[in-house]
Amino acid sequence: MTRDLHFVPAHELVELYERKLLSPVEATRAALDRIAAVNPRINAFVLIDEVGALEQARAAEARWRRGEPRGQLDGVPVTLKDQAMVQGWPSRRGSLVIGSDQPATADGPEAARLRADGTVFLGKTTTPENGWKGLTDSPLTGITRNPWNIELHAGGSSGGAAAALAAGIGALAVGGDGGGFIRIPASFCGVVGLKPSFGRVPVYPPNPFAQLIHIGPMARNVVDAALLLDVIAQPDPRDWLSLPADRRASHAGLDHGIRGLRVAYSPTLGTARVDRDVRAALDTAASRFVEFGAIVEGVDPPLGGVRDVFAILWAVGVARGIHGATDEQKAQMDPGLVELAAYGETIGVMEFLAAQAERSRIATDMARFFELFDLLLTPTTPIPAFSIEQQLADPDRDRWWFDWAPFSYPFNISHQPAITIPAGLTADGRPIGMQLVGPRWREDLVLRAAVAFEKSRPRLFRPPLD
Repeated sequence: MTRDLHFVPAHELVELYERKLLSPVEATRAALDRIAAVNPRINAFVLIDEVGALEQARAAEARWRRGEPRGQLDGVPVTLKDQAMVQGWPSRRGSLVIGSDQPATADGPEAARLRADGTVFLGKTTTPENGWKGLTDSPLTGITRNPWNIELHAGGSSGGAAAALAAGIGALAVGGDGGGFIRIPASFCGVVGLKPSFGRVPVYPPNPFAQLIHIGPMARNVVDAALLLDVIAQPDPRDWLSLPADRRASHAGLDHGIRGLRVAYSPTLGTARVDRDVRAALDTAASRFVEFGAIVEGVDPPLGGVRDVFAILWAVGVARGIHGATDEQKAQMDPGLVELAAYGETIGVMEFLAAQAERSRIATDMARFFELFDLLLTPTTPIPAFSIEQQLADPDRDRWWFDWAPFSYPFNISHQPAITIPAGLTADGRPIGMQLVGPRWREDLVLRAAVAFEKSRPRLFRPPLD
């Protein structure tokens, strides 16, 4: 194999295993070597398990040698976000107040499915403290840097997962998305990230964020993301809101195209200020969809009031997450986390219930909107990745992280599937993400449309790390 083995897609790794042209041990060794080579520059991991990964890889190699793979991704190297519950590993969640001596005694739903499928666990990727914001820096691990330019943020909160993928570490990653936290870092780092419909992938342990958290796949291409979704999208009794298994395989029908589909194109959602290069890339993408045979119409979805609703629900969740922390513990936490939690503590019961009622209205309006359209096309973020010296894209205008990320959190409110895929680069070489949103439970539509666009991409997106 070539020196770029670490960039081989997951579905091609499986084909090579099947043809006995490559071993899971070789692929895993390449991934671990890549971690050693580039992770000191990007800081994407909070835990690396070289011994465990090689042990899993050897077991996968033996299964392939016998012609008895355990699953469709047997032997493929993956990473998991630090919030994931993985047997034998702690979940530090970016916090100094959570010790490393608290290993999980069981796998959470996503880890259990991956383990049953035979994937190889490389380690846990970084996150901001308690996964509270759209950037990945924390008191525990410091700053996770963007492989395209290490002076830029990788996005968050699945920033370690996105940075690792972009840098060629592992073929697949599992992230979590509470308001764009798969899609924002995937956009900033030039990879693919899918937030499935709420409940498609079970969540456990429970979280305090009012049914905003979605677990989903991240990859360097859409086919791999679909394959990973098939593995992790199975119900789990520990999550009473998890959906029944979808009989449609996510990776089936990806090449069916989108001719005749009705696509709403909203480059601003009515109010967002969008970077000129981002807008140009999205206008080009909309034109491509017309070429694919879709019916594209410029229209903004009915999302009035969504920012204020999300602010209340998110702040209350942040407050619940650190409720009971002592002043001494808070002094060790991310100051922004503590500040947003303090705001959340001021929100009364009636204000919170009113926000929940508004959420229901918005979700209903979006369901009606998707009776008229099959897909919604938007930027993933209105801006490309920005400097690690900043916590806000525009400190003069932004109050919280979600003020510079208006395209992502609305669809956590409405529980709809949304995918981001690379749509180009800015003039100075920063990735631009394109978002496709579909009706609830229609991951198949967003994946089909994403594949159609991905095939038309004029260039391979790989950061200039080497």
